[in-house]
Amino acid sequence: MIEGKETKTKKGVLRFGMVGGASGSFIADVHRKAALFDGQAELAAGCFSSKFERTLETGAKLGLDQERLYRDHNEMAQKEAAREDGIDFAIIATPNYAHYPAAKAFLENGIHVVCDKPLTLKVEEAEELVRLAEEKGLLFCVTYAYSQYPAVKQAQMMVKNGDIGEIQVVVAEYPQGWLATPVEQEGNKQAAWRTDPEKSGISNCVGDIGTHIENTVSYITGLEIDELCARLDIFGSNERKLDTNAHILVKYKNGAVGNYWCSQVAIGYDNGLTVRVFGTKGTIEWRQEDPNYLKVVKLGEPVQILSRGNPYFYPEAAQMSRIPSGHPEGYYEAFANTYLKFSNALLKLKQGLELTEEDRDFPDVKAGLQGVKFIHKCVESSKKGSIWVKFD
Repeated sequence: MIEGKETKTKKGVLRFGMVGGASGSFIADVHRKAALFDGQAELAAGCFSSKFERTLETGAKLGLDQERLYRDHNEMAQKEAAREDGIDFAIIATPNYAHYPAAKAFLENGIHVVCDKPLTLKVEEAEELVRLAEEKGLLFCVTYAYSQYPAVKQAQMMVKNGDIGEIQVVVAEYPQGWLATPVEQEGNKQAAWRTDPEKSGISNCVGDIGTHIENTVSYITGLEIDELCARLDIFGSNERKLDTNAHILVKYKNGAVGNYWCSQVAIGYDNGLTVRVFGTKGTIEWRQEDPNYLKVVKLGEPVQILSRGNPYFYPEAAQMSRIPSGHPEGYYEAFANTYLKFSNALLKLKQGLELTEEDRDFPDVKAGLQGVKFIHKCVESSKKGSIWVKFD
């Protein structure tokens, strides 16, 4: 941490900068709004595009001082680290290939990081970011925001407290249909970079949404993958080089098994992340498109639908609700919960206080590393003829 920042930051308010996210970016706008949601942070600097004109244009729209707008992430990291009122953390919301160099630059300059997923293109890069963050004592959040829904936290607490017994089977899916046709050839910028190996990495579908399955299942269950067997297919266009559909079988270290499916060519599906956890005493099911509710079936009992915002939620889950039950909460609130936990932890750290396990209840750089390993193991298995491969 840069000396002097503790006294220069306004009480209870952090300053952040953003890499990526020029006007028109979907996910960067979500990041910005989520970071500002609870009034604990303010946007102070940015390098919003590789084209400086777009950075200046976006910065002007956001009301930033022009001297806090930068040509690249290296300039931003170095100059912000040298300022007494420099940023406390950087948000990286770029295409995948730019995550690693930007995150590394900020860590090396003593600045905390929030990064979109997947963390990096290579396992070795992710491992280096883990090492840098630990060596410098910096917080690093990877925005697997689905873990921050109240009902997902409730599912985690029910598993932890043994409400459904020992887990035996996990079935999870994430179907989308937006790449059923070659929209990347029709001017869709999101599709264009996601289907480009130079920008997206070795996987599209698994890298984009399959990692959300891995992280959400891991968060709810605490299970560790021992082996996996994957088949990745390319559908939707003969010119594509990266997967748009994947089936993944999983063996966990406790003896349980899992079955994951992710697809971006599933016509009729929008964003259907669903996780089902089957234990010896019951079953839990959560659907991202209906996120305020948790389906629970205990052995010999009728089906229960637990509703967010009610007193029967565990306290750890109940405190994540922002409005009374029956009023829908969704994606922005889950993203905001991620930033709220990260900001609370950072504010506490800046006061010189030790962080507890509860303080660190957000997806961190190790979760990011886990996601990158998952991508690479799935691709490895598929390329070798869909054989079983060890995860570690």
